[in-house]
Amino acid sequence: MELTEGAVTASALFRAERLAVTDAWTTHYQQARSKFELLFKKLNDLSPGSITNDNLAEAYGLGLGEALRYLAGPPISDDDLQVIADVDSIAPGILKKNPDALRKVFQVIQRVIDPHRFPWMADGSSPDDQQREAALLASSVLLAAQRIATERRNEGKDTQETKVKDCLRSLGFTEVSASAIGTIVKGPQAGQFCAECLLGERKADVVVRLHDTRLMAIECKVSNSSTNSVKRLNNDAAVKAGYWIKQFGTAQVVPAAALAGVFKVLNLEQAQERGLSLFWSHDLDQLGAFIASTK
Repeated sequence: MELTEGAVTASALFRAERLAVTDAWTTHYQQARSKFELLFKKLNDLSPGSITNDNLAEAYGLGLGEALRYLAGPPISDDDLQVIADVDSIAPGILKKNPDALRKVFQVIQRVIDPHRFPWMADGSSPDDQQREAALLASSVLLAAQRIATERRNEGKDTQETKVKDCLRSLGFTEVSASAIGTIVKGPQAGQFCAECLLGERKADVVVRLHDTRLMAIECKVSNSSTNSVKRLNNDAAVKAGYWIKQFGTAQVVPAAALAGVFKVLNLEQAQERGLSLFWSHDLDQLGAFIASTK
Protein backbone atom coordinates (compact mmCIF):
# COMPACT_ATOMS: atom_id res chain seq x y z
CA MET A 1 0.00 0.00 0.00
CA GLU A 2 2.81 2.44 0.90
CA LEU A 3 4.57 1.72 -2.40
CA THR A 4 1.37 2.29 -4.35
CA GLU A 5 0.59 5.57 -2.58
CA GLY A 6 4.16 6.79 -3.03
CA ALA A 7 4.16 5.89 -6.72
CA VAL A 8 0.87 7.74 -7.29
CA THR A 9 2.17 10.87 -5.56
CA ALA A 10 5.50 10.78 -7.39
CA SER A 11 3.75 10.42 -10.76
CA ALA A 12 1.43 13.34 -9.98
CA LEU A 13 4.38 15.55 -9.03
CA PHE A 14 6.18 14.55 -12.23
CA ARG A 15 3.18 15.49 -14.37
CA ALA A 16 2.81 18.83 -12.60
CA GLU A 17 6.49 19.60 -13.17
CA ARG A 18 6.33 18.77 -16.89
CA LEU A 19 3.19 20.89 -17.37
CA ALA A 20 4.58 23.88 -15.49
CA VAL A 21 5.03 26.97 -17.67
CA THR A 22 8.73 27.57 -18.31
CA ASP A 23 10.91 29.72 -20.55
CA ALA A 24 13.44 26.90 -21.00
CA TRP A 25 12.08 25.73 -24.36
CA THR A 26 12.09 29.23 -25.88
CA THR A 27 15.60 29.84 -24.55
CA HIS A 28 16.96 26.61 -26.01
CA TYR A 29 15.24 27.20 -29.34
CA GLN A 30 16.59 30.74 -29.65
CA GLN A 31 20.12 29.61 -28.77
CA ALA A 32 19.95 26.80 -31.32
CA ARG A 33 18.50 29.12 -33.95
CA SER A 34 21.35 31.58 -33.44
CA LYS A 35 23.90 28.80 -33.93
CA PHE A 36 22.38 27.56 -37.18
CA GLU A 37 21.92 31.06 -38.56
CA LEU A 38 25.60 31.75 -37.90
CA LEU A 39 26.57 28.41 -39.45
CA PHE A 40 24.53 29.18 -42.58
CA LYS A 41 26.19 32.59 -42.78
CA LYS A 42 29.73 31.23 -42.44
CA LEU A 43 29.14 28.34 -44.88
CA ASN A 44 27.24 30.39 -47.48
CA ASP A 45 23.86 28.76 -46.86
CA LEU A 46 25.45 25.31 -47.10
CA SER A 47 25.95 25.61 -50.83
CA PRO A 48 28.34 22.68 -51.52
CA GLY A 49 30.61 24.59 -53.88
CA SER A 50 31.05 27.40 -51.35
CA ILE A 51 32.17 25.30 -48.39
CA THR A 52 35.94 25.58 -48.03
CA ASN A 53 38.52 24.50 -45.49
CA ASP A 54 38.87 28.13 -44.41
CA ASN A 55 35.21 28.73 -43.64
CA LEU A 56 34.90 25.27 -42.05
CA ALA A 57 37.84 26.11 -39.78
CA GLU A 58 36.19 29.42 -38.94
CA ALA A 59 32.92 27.66 -38.11
CA TYR A 60 34.66 25.24 -35.76
CA GLY A 61 36.56 28.11 -34.21
CA LEU A 62 33.26 29.82 -33.44
CA GLY A 63 32.00 26.75 -31.56
CA LEU A 64 29.68 25.55 -34.31
CA GLY A 65 30.85 21.93 -34.30
CA GLU A 66 27.65 20.83 -32.58
CA ALA A 67 25.51 22.53 -35.22
CA LEU A 68 27.58 20.82 -37.93
CA ARG A 69 26.93 17.42 -36.35
CA TYR A 70 23.21 18.19 -36.35
CA LEU A 71 23.23 18.58 -40.14
CA ALA A 72 23.29 14.79 -40.30
CA GLY A 73 20.10 12.78 -40.37
CA PRO A 74 19.95 11.61 -37.68
CA PRO A 75 22.48 13.81 -35.82
CA ILE A 76 25.85 12.17 -35.29
CA SER A 77 27.59 12.10 -31.91
CA ASP A 78 31.07 13.44 -31.18
CA ASP A 79 32.42 9.94 -30.55
CA ASP A 80 30.89 8.44 -33.70
CA LEU A 81 32.12 11.32 -35.83
CA GLN A 82 35.68 10.97 -34.58
CA VAL A 83 35.73 7.20 -35.13
CA ILE A 84 34.11 7.27 -38.58
CA ALA A 85 36.29 10.14 -39.79
CA ASP A 86 39.33 8.32 -38.37
CA VAL A 87 40.89 11.42 -36.84
CA ASP A 88 42.75 11.82 -33.56
CA SER A 89 40.52 14.59 -32.28
CA ILE A 90 37.55 16.73 -33.29
CA ALA A 91 38.43 19.49 -30.83
CA PRO A 92 37.95 22.88 -32.58
CA GLY A 93 41.48 24.08 -31.80
CA ILE A 94 43.02 20.96 -33.35
CA LEU A 95 40.77 20.83 -36.42
CA LYS A 96 41.48 24.48 -37.19
CA LYS A 97 45.16 23.63 -37.51
CA ASN A 98 44.69 20.40 -39.48
CA PRO A 99 42.96 20.95 -42.87
CA ASP A 100 43.12 17.26 -43.77
CA ALA A 101 41.37 16.16 -40.59
CA LEU A 102 38.88 18.99 -40.97
CA ARG A 103 37.96 17.90 -44.47
CA LYS A 104 37.66 14.24 -43.42
CA VAL A 105 35.27 15.22 -40.66
CA PHE A 106 33.09 17.28 -42.97
CA GLN A 107 33.09 14.57 -45.62
CA VAL A 108 31.51 12.23 -43.08
CA ILE A 109 28.82 14.81 -42.34
CA GLN A 110 28.23 15.32 -46.06
CA ARG A 111 27.68 11.60 -46.59
CA VAL A 112 24.96 11.46 -43.93
CA ILE A 113 23.47 14.92 -44.50
CA ASP A 114 19.73 15.03 -43.89
CA PRO A 115 18.11 15.10 -47.37
CA HIS A 116 14.76 16.22 -45.94
CA ARG A 117 16.14 19.36 -44.33
CA PHE A 118 18.81 20.14 -46.93
CA PRO A 119 17.48 18.91 -50.30
CA TRP A 120 19.56 21.43 -52.27
CA MET A 121 22.87 19.87 -51.21
CA ALA A 122 22.25 16.72 -53.27
CA ASP A 123 22.25 18.64 -56.56
CA GLY A 124 24.93 21.14 -55.53
CA SER A 125 22.67 24.18 -55.63
CA SER A 126 21.75 26.93 -53.16
CA PRO A 127 18.54 26.98 -51.11
CA ASP A 128 15.65 29.29 -51.92
CA ASP A 129 14.19 31.38 -49.09
CA GLN A 130 11.54 28.80 -48.23
CA GLN A 131 14.03 25.91 -48.11
CA ARG A 132 16.42 27.96 -46.00
CA GLU A 133 13.76 28.90 -43.45
CA ALA A 134 12.43 25.33 -43.26
CA ALA A 135 15.95 23.98 -42.69
CA LEU A 136 16.70 26.55 -40.00
CA LEU A 137 13.43 25.88 -38.21
CA ALA A 138 13.71 22.08 -38.28
CA SER A 139 17.37 22.06 -37.25
CA SER A 140 16.81 24.50 -34.40
CA VAL A 141 13.90 22.45 -33.04
CA LEU A 142 15.95 19.25 -33.31
CA LEU A 143 18.88 20.65 -31.35
CA ALA A 144 16.69 22.42 -28.79
CA ALA A 145 14.74 19.23 -28.10
CA GLN A 146 17.93 17.29 -27.45
CA ARG A 147 19.32 19.98 -25.19
CA ILE A 148 16.20 20.27 -23.06
CA ALA A 149 15.97 16.49 -22.72
CA THR A 150 19.59 16.38 -21.52
CA GLU A 151 18.95 19.30 -19.18
CA ARG A 152 15.94 17.57 -17.65
CA ARG A 153 17.89 14.37 -17.04
CA ASN A 154 20.79 16.22 -15.42
CA GLU A 155 18.59 18.54 -13.39
CA GLY A 156 16.50 15.63 -12.14
CA LYS A 157 19.51 13.74 -10.85
CA ASP A 158 21.14 16.87 -9.41
CA THR A 159 17.91 17.83 -7.66
CA GLN A 160 17.60 14.35 -6.19
CA GLU A 161 21.14 14.40 -4.85
CA THR A 162 20.67 17.90 -3.41
CA LYS A 163 17.52 16.84 -1.58
CA VAL A 164 19.23 13.77 -0.12
CA LYS A 165 22.25 15.81 0.98
CA ASP A 166 20.04 18.47 2.55
CA CYS A 167 18.16 15.75 4.41
CA LEU A 168 21.39 14.32 5.77
CA ARG A 169 22.62 17.76 6.84
CA SER A 170 19.34 18.37 8.66
CA LEU A 171 20.06 15.19 10.62
CA GLY A 172 23.45 16.53 11.70
CA PHE A 173 25.63 14.76 9.14
CA THR A 174 28.60 16.51 7.51
CA GLU A 175 29.72 16.07 3.91
CA VAL A 176 33.32 14.96 3.40
CA SER A 177 35.45 14.51 0.30
CA ALA A 178 34.74 11.41 -1.74
CA SER A 179 37.30 8.62 -1.98
CA ALA A 180 37.19 5.04 -3.20
CA ILE A 181 35.82 2.65 -0.60
CA GLY A 182 37.46 -0.77 -0.87
CA THR A 183 36.66 -2.07 2.61
CA ILE A 184 33.80 -1.33 4.97
CA VAL A 185 35.97 0.73 7.33
CA LYS A 186 36.90 3.16 4.58
CA GLY A 187 34.84 6.12 3.44
CA PRO A 188 32.68 8.43 5.59
CA GLN A 189 33.01 7.94 9.32
CA ALA A 190 30.52 8.54 12.14
CA GLY A 191 28.26 11.50 11.35
CA GLN A 192 29.57 11.86 7.79
CA PHE A 193 28.50 11.30 4.18
CA CYS A 194 30.06 11.77 0.76
CA ALA A 195 28.84 11.95 -2.82
CA GLU A 196 29.81 10.23 -6.07
CA CYS A 197 32.31 7.63 -4.95
CA LEU A 198 33.27 4.08 -5.77
CA LEU A 199 31.92 1.55 -3.30
CA GLY A 200 33.83 -1.55 -4.29
CA GLU A 201 33.82 -1.35 -8.07
CA ARG A 202 30.40 0.34 -8.46
CA LYS A 203 29.76 4.06 -8.12
CA ALA A 204 27.21 5.25 -5.56
CA ASP A 205 25.55 8.66 -5.72
CA VAL A 206 25.62 9.24 -1.95
CA VAL A 207 27.24 7.15 0.81
CA VAL A 208 26.47 7.77 4.48
CA ARG A 209 27.87 6.12 7.62
CA LEU A 210 24.88 5.01 9.70
CA HIS A 211 24.88 5.29 13.48
CA ASP A 212 25.41 1.51 13.79
CA THR A 213 28.59 1.79 11.61
CA ARG A 214 27.02 0.29 8.47
CA LEU A 215 27.40 2.11 5.16
CA MET A 216 24.26 3.20 3.35
CA ALA A 217 24.69 3.56 -0.41
CA ILE A 218 21.96 5.74 -1.92
CA GLU A 219 21.23 5.84 -5.63
CA CYS A 220 19.23 8.85 -6.89
CA LYS A 221 16.84 7.80 -9.65
CA VAL A 222 14.39 9.83 -11.71
CA SER A 223 12.14 8.04 -14.21
CA ASN A 224 9.86 9.57 -16.85
CA SER A 225 7.89 6.39 -17.60
CA SER A 226 7.14 2.95 -16.16
CA THR A 227 9.27 1.46 -18.96
CA ASN A 228 12.18 3.73 -18.08
CA SER A 229 11.81 2.74 -14.43
CA VAL A 230 12.98 -0.79 -15.27
CA LYS A 231 16.25 0.60 -16.61
CA ARG A 232 16.77 3.12 -13.80
CA LEU A 233 15.71 0.93 -10.91
CA ASN A 234 15.86 -2.78 -11.71
CA ASN A 235 18.68 -2.85 -14.24
CA ASP A 236 20.86 -0.31 -12.46
CA ALA A 237 20.17 0.42 -8.79
CA ALA A 238 18.99 -3.11 -7.94
CA VAL A 239 21.96 -4.64 -9.75
CA LYS A 240 24.29 -2.44 -7.72
CA ALA A 241 22.45 -3.49 -4.55
CA GLY A 242 23.11 -7.14 -5.33
CA TYR A 243 26.77 -6.41 -5.97
CA TRP A 244 27.23 -4.43 -2.74
CA ILE A 245 25.47 -7.07 -0.65
CA LYS A 246 27.63 -9.79 -2.16
CA GLN A 247 30.79 -7.73 -1.78
CA PHE A 248 30.27 -6.42 1.76
CA GLY A 249 27.40 -8.45 3.26
CA THR A 250 23.98 -7.47 4.58
CA ALA A 251 25.46 -6.77 8.02
CA GLN A 252 27.77 -4.11 6.60
CA VAL A 253 25.95 -2.26 3.83
CA VAL A 254 22.43 -0.93 3.20
CA PRO A 255 21.72 -0.34 -0.51
CA ALA A 256 18.98 2.27 -1.04
CA ALA A 257 17.39 4.43 -3.70
CA ALA A 258 15.78 7.87 -3.56
CA LEU A 259 13.09 7.94 -6.23
CA ALA A 260 11.17 10.59 -8.16
CA GLY A 261 8.97 10.37 -11.23
CA VAL A 262 7.05 7.46 -12.72
CA PHE A 263 7.58 3.93 -11.41
CA LYS A 264 5.56 0.74 -11.78
CA VAL A 265 4.70 -0.80 -8.41
CA LEU A 266 5.72 -4.26 -9.65
CA ASN A 267 9.21 -2.97 -10.45
CA LEU A 268 9.42 -1.37 -7.01
CA GLU A 269 8.53 -4.66 -5.34
CA GLN A 270 11.07 -6.54 -7.44
CA ALA A 271 13.79 -4.07 -6.46
CA GLN A 272 12.94 -4.48 -2.78
CA GLU A 273 13.15 -8.25 -3.10
CA ARG A 274 16.70 -7.84 -4.41
CA GLY A 275 17.77 -5.98 -1.28
CA LEU A 276 17.15 -2.34 -2.23
CA SER A 277 15.55 -0.04 0.34
CA LEU A 278 13.30 2.54 -1.32
CA PHE A 279 12.55 6.13 -0.35
CA TRP A 280 10.64 8.86 -2.17
CA SER A 281 12.26 12.25 -2.66
CA HIS A 282 8.90 13.88 -1.88
CA ASP A 283 8.93 12.20 1.55
CA LEU A 284 12.53 12.04 2.75
CA ASP A 285 11.31 12.13 6.35
CA GLN A 286 11.10 8.36 5.91
CA LEU A 287 14.81 8.27 5.11
CA GLY A 288 15.48 10.39 8.19
CA ALA A 289 13.39 8.07 10.34
CA PHE A 290 15.28 5.02 9.08
CA ILE A 291 18.65 6.63 9.76
CA ALA A 292 17.51 7.65 13.26
CA SER A 293 16.46 4.05 13.92
CA THR A 294 20.07 2.89 13.49
CA LYS A 295 21.21 4.62 16.67
